[in-house]
Amino acid sequence: MVFPAVEKEPAMSEPKPLSFHVPAPAVRPGGTPDFSDVKISRAGEVERPPVDVAPEKIREHAFRIIRVLDRNSQAVGPWAGLLSDTELLAGLRHMMTLRAFDARMQMAQRQGKTSFYMQHMGEEAVSCAFRKALEPGDMNFPTYRQAGLLIADGYPMLDMMNQIYSNELDPMKGRQLPVMYSSREHGFFSISGNLATQYIQAVGWAMASAIKGDTRIAAGWIGDGSTAESDFHAALVFASTYKAPVVLNIVNNQWAISTFQGIARGGSGTFAARGLGFGIPALRVDGNDYPAVHAVAKWAVERARRNLGPTLVEYVTYRVGAHSTSDDPSAYRPKTESDAWPLGDPVLRLKNHLIVRGVWTEERHKQAEAEIMSEVIAIQKEAESHGTLHTGPHPSARDMFEGVFEEMPPHLRRQRQQGGV
Repeated sequence: MVFPAVEKEPAMSEPKPLSFHVPAPAVRPGGTPDFSDVKISRAGEVERPPVDVAPEKIREHAFRIIRVLDRNSQAVGPWAGLLSDTELLAGLRHMMTLRAFDARMQMAQRQGKTSFYMQHMGEEAVSCAFRKALEPGDMNFPTYRQAGLLIADGYPMLDMMNQIYSNELDPMKGRQLPVMYSSREHGFFSISGNLATQYIQAVGWAMASAIKGDTRIAAGWIGDGSTAESDFHAALVFASTYKAPVVLNIVNNQWAISTFQGIARGGSGTFAARGLGFGIPALRVDGNDYPAVHAVAKWAVERARRNLGPTLVEYVTYRVGAHSTSDDPSAYRPKTESDAWPLGDPVLRLKNHLIVRGVWTEERHKQAEAEIMSEVIAIQKEAESHGTLHTGPHPSARDMFEGVFEEMPPHLRRQRQQGGV
């Protein structure tokens, strides 16, 4: 029997050594800031879909940026016109108040009156505008950079300062780090220092609300860096599977503690795109555009309230200041990078829009800045009269044993007795 000849396969070349890939920012300290990779949609060009749209119909919204305010400070497009002049003026005041509060508390930390502080500079519109889209009873699960949720809801600034100073009137009794506020009445769940836990907590709370047949919804908050945590992905699984009435917010301020957003984003292109694989509608919005943030928040909140499930929203913004008072951003990014950010300053953009509308002026803005700072300083003086980190009365050590268990366990009673409190 004759068998046909079998051709030999060509010899394989020796494989090249594998190389390990580490994403790198476009520019390092000392270089020229470069935001060429931020693809910015024109104001008004991204359509506003119906609230009950199927997620697969709006896939492109995960890659474009919803904007309302154009380069001439006019509000244009299908997402515009949801807020009155009075509401916009109130929003401007909320952002200005948060900025003044930040300035005074940053200074207080440098003076040794508190151990730690985190500013919101450049991100004020995200939390201030979002809060006005919610209803009483809705619950936020925030990170440490959403104090605007409290300020825009009328939470007493005195209580915020007392918490930062850990003084005798600290509502948290000294049991939380500074800036980690908590207020059930204002829909502000206790801030967790363990990042990304907010997401699974928000989804769980929203699922519980649905199980009870309630009407309240939840909002979860996370930064771009924390999306690399496993809790982020677990939350998306549960939210999509059980159609939880929750708005999942990603604040993409370009930087985690000291790593640029590309480290956490990986190859997904945008953070919003992460929602597509879970069948969750995903949108990106200009986080420095107050009317745009509010409009997108209203859309997502209505979707949750109508039992249509979760929405993932990415806010494209920029962290102007340091990550915290323990951070030096000049070690990992150019000092002039914030000046080159293409989406501008949220306070100035809303101010200019209101001037164009004829309901605000440069003179009134300067007057408001002075009035707000004066109010903040007066509240600060009162807070400091009740103590700061190193002076004045503090919460009792006894407080650490209270408010945890309905009935204190024997071992804690013994510890309290041993401590003499």
